[in-house]
Amino acid sequence: MSEQTKRANPGPLGLLGFGMTTILLNLHNAGITELSVVIVAMGLALGGAAQIIAGIFELRGGNTFGGTAFVAYGFFWWSLIFIWTNPVGDTILAADERSMGFYLLLWGIFTLFMFIGTLKHNTITKIVFLTLALLFFGLATGEFSGLPFVKIISGYIGILCGASAVYSAMGQIVNGEFEKKIMPL
Repeated sequence: MSEQTKRANPGPLGLLGFGMTTILLNLHNAGITELSVVIVAMGLALGGAAQIIAGIFELRGGNTFGGTAFVAYGFFWWSLIFIWTNPVGDTILAADERSMGFYLLLWGIFTLFMFIGTLKHNTITKIVFLTLALLFFGLATGEFSGLPFVKIISGYIGILCGASAVYSAMGQIVNGEFEKKIMPL
């Protein structure tokens, strides 16, 4: 590749996929909206496919952190939709509170380690991963305890997390287009 060829940044696409889908799901978790096909469709398309594509491009560009994050969380969305729709029929038990608690706990542990990786990144990335870790741990606690208010509080944390990711995406796009820092990250 010549020096004049500029590579596109796949990060904003992945962050938009993550952020917008996270906001929608957590509007449900916070009790603001119902779980509907809107969330499922966004999870399949932008939350899943767009993040996976962005992650593959991040990996191809040598960004292990970004690639791992986008591919893993893209497949998180697909696995969550698979759990919700239970397409395997009667041969496998549907998810219950305990299994969902462990599922969310494992994602929280993974995210906590990803957060540690962000300590070398900008402030907004730290906020995204810290709030995501809190979201997963909160949702896991809600599943294990059966206390609805824990899920509602977690939903508001998730809305903040998703909004932070959208802000990061928009900041990267705007700053990149103007080739200067307009939106602080």
